[in-house]
Amino acid sequence: MACPFKEIESKWQNIWLEKKTFRASSNSSKPKFYALIEFPYPSAEGLHVGHPRSFTAMDIIARKRRMEGYNVLFPIGWDAFGLPAENFAMKHGVHPRESTKKNIANFTRQLKMLGFSFDWDREINTTDPGYYKWTQWIFLRLFKKGLAYKADIPINWCTSCKVGLANEEVVEGSCERCGSPVIKRNKNQWMLRITEYADRLISDLKDVDYLEKIKTQQINWIGKSYGAEIDFPVNTGAQIGKRRSLGCLKVFTTRPDTLFGATYMVVSPEHPLLEELVGSISNSEEVADYRVKATYKSDLERTDLAKEKTGVVLQGVSAINPATGEEIPVWVSDYVLMGYGTGAIMAVPAHDGRDYEFAKRFQLPIRQVISGGDISVDAYEGDGQLINSGFLDGLSVQEAKEKIVEWLTAGKVGSSKINYKLRDWVFSRQRYWGEVIPMVQCEKCGWVPVPENELPVLLPEVRSFISLVEGKSVLEGLTDWVNTVCPKCGGFAKRETDTMPQWAGSSWYFLRYIDPVNNREFASGQNLDYWLPVDWYNGGMEHTTLHLLYSRFWHKFLYDEGLVPCKEPYKKRTSHGMILGSDGEKMSKSRGNVVNPDDIANEFGSDVFRVYLMFIGAFDLAVMWNTEGLIGISRFLNRVWSTRERIDDSISPDGNSLRLMHATIKNVSERIEKMRFNTAVSEIMSYTNELLGMASIPKKMVEVLCLLLYPFAPHLTSEIWEKSVSKDDCLSDQKWPSYDSKLIVEETVTIAVQVNGKLRGTVEVEKGMSQDSLFELVRNDVKFGKYIHGNEIKKIIHVPDKLLNVVVVNTAKS
Repeated sequence: MACPFKEIESKWQNIWLEKKTFRASSNSSKPKFYALIEFPYPSAEGLHVGHPRSFTAMDIIARKRRMEGYNVLFPIGWDAFGLPAENFAMKHGVHPRESTKKNIANFTRQLKMLGFSFDWDREINTTDPGYYKWTQWIFLRLFKKGLAYKADIPINWCTSCKVGLANEEVVEGSCERCGSPVIKRNKNQWMLRITEYADRLISDLKDVDYLEKIKTQQINWIGKSYGAEIDFPVNTGAQIGKRRSLGCLKVFTTRPDTLFGATYMVVSPEHPLLEELVGSISNSEEVADYRVKATYKSDLERTDLAKEKTGVVLQGVSAINPATGEEIPVWVSDYVLMGYGTGAIMAVPAHDGRDYEFAKRFQLPIRQVISGGDISVDAYEGDGQLINSGFLDGLSVQEAKEKIVEWLTAGKVGSSKINYKLRDWVFSRQRYWGEVIPMVQCEKCGWVPVPENELPVLLPEVRSFISLVEGKSVLEGLTDWVNTVCPKCGGFAKRETDTMPQWAGSSWYFLRYIDPVNNREFASGQNLDYWLPVDWYNGGMEHTTLHLLYSRFWHKFLYDEGLVPCKEPYKKRTSHGMILGSDGEKMSKSRGNVVNPDDIANEFGSDVFRVYLMFIGAFDLAVMWNTEGLIGISRFLNRVWSTRERIDDSISPDGNSLRLMHATIKNVSERIEKMRFNTAVSEIMSYTNELLGMASIPKKMVEVLCLLLYPFAPHLTSEIWEKSVSKDDCLSDQKWPSYDSKLIVEETVTIAVQVNGKLRGTVEVEKGMSQDSLFELVRNDVKFGKYIHGNEIKKIIHVPDKLLNVVVVNTAKS
């Protein structure tokens, strides 16, 4: 008889909710375990399959920890402010609050349908005034410490909508909403001094258990580099005798050793020097035209190595190389960004690929100063000895770096310098659907914070979400709300009409889960001391730079303020790979390859869906969706269901069965901890096959099957436990099984995997894995599955513990 998945799942979901089975206590004598997922943005489309993959993984960890005796906090909430809801409001005339409420209800239904063991009593929502009161409060603390300030910076500007756009709203240089060209435009914005924490954001990574690739992304994003700042005197005038000095052009370089090879200079189109020299540049109209064109390019386009370099020389302007005394030209080119270094570079084309390409195009001099390579072919960026460099000749690169910095410092034309790619965080959005920045501007007092006892500053109601004031939020038009009184002097003042970015609410949400209904503080010190740091945080690799960096920054600031007990928020951070469509491409509506979790759960059941998501392939790698795999998992869980029919309470496991049982407990336990969920499932599959090969199954072995499979398929196993193991105890209350190492012979083997006789890789599995289990594992691994899916399987050749060869025929060609 087939398992009645829907009936069972509905039953156990109701039981867990009614009994509050997964509620965490902040007053427990148990050791704590805080499991965290990235809380979702509640979009109108509902869950996509990427959400359940991450959520199921952490649900497995959370359920296992509860069985191991931990007091587990596994919360859920909603990152609900953001651009999509506001754009939807503009298009359909629905208030973002209403559409967000509807979307959250749908997400909640879907998450409960999948049986996740969240503590729903701790649910949070970033759009709840009780939540964003504390987001605003943290901003005020940052402002009072000098870490929030206003500055003019270039932003993305839609030429049609006349508003600023976030980077994610710009698609191939055009506005995502209207398709009009997007340009760069200077705007006065709120900024947060994350750069003040740059060194600590790098150095403290040594204290956390993050995947190395995550640490590397953080370090590379911050981009700490050592080098020198060098002053190049700038002159103007068409004739040598009439040259006029205009001070110095400062550059930062990580290669001061190549100074003798600098044959020209380049400034970014945004460099302030161009404004200062406008009267001295004889081709100023040409330069101005080039600068305008640069505003239509994104930073990504400007730094694309594949694109041809462009630029304009500043006629009538030159610089002096301080090492050679030579007069060298100054160019403007968009491959130099104002956001890195000083926005100007000394170009050494012999030893830099971009400079080489530029020099070749515009026939500029190329002087080699490091021995090696063939600069007639390409730039030489390797090591060597200094040549053509005066007093540096014969030195190694490192020796030359040290000596030239000494020389620059002694001559007061430069000095050693540490630089960062990281820039201060742009914290303003000219949008409605976000947290109000709690500041007022007074003509006498300047920017003044709203008193804390007046928080939260609520979002006012509006009739239209389209701004009538160019470059301003729709809030700018609400004069009754904007015009206010200065809290400091009592004079006339105006409220800030910019709102915070979506990153704001997600930078501290893990703290609010700890004490979600506290109206006196964002969380009590007692609760923070108990629950922090987060023990295990899993999320997408796309969030391991900005979100992770921003939340670590906010947490470190709160630590400095004495408000949290630890300097790092997350003890451990892991990431999952993306689920691709069955065509191997990223899922999207336009490709028609999107998978709806509702459809899968309705057809196969939530447990099948959960187990499949864990079995589909290595958790940290991208995997390809395959509906055939769901059918296989459905068969597997129905086989598990059938074990209850053969339980014999009167027999005990024999020696071989004990060895199998204890080895399976060990292997599944270890693989869950390593997030090798696919091989954990394959272990349980092999164990199930062995059980079903018995005429009668010892009850103890079915107990172990339920315990091991419970985190993956909690509904099915809870039903088997209640009906066939113990009517008096819920499976969720049981202990995780332990193993006796004396009963285990540890043996794994490396299997060669071939498709049509050609080696496609290897896989490590336990010795003696059956052909069926091995084939299921291989077929659902994207590394091998791409050679199998869509083809007819003619034959499978299995040499136990050595080889699996899948013979296929391409059905498209037959």
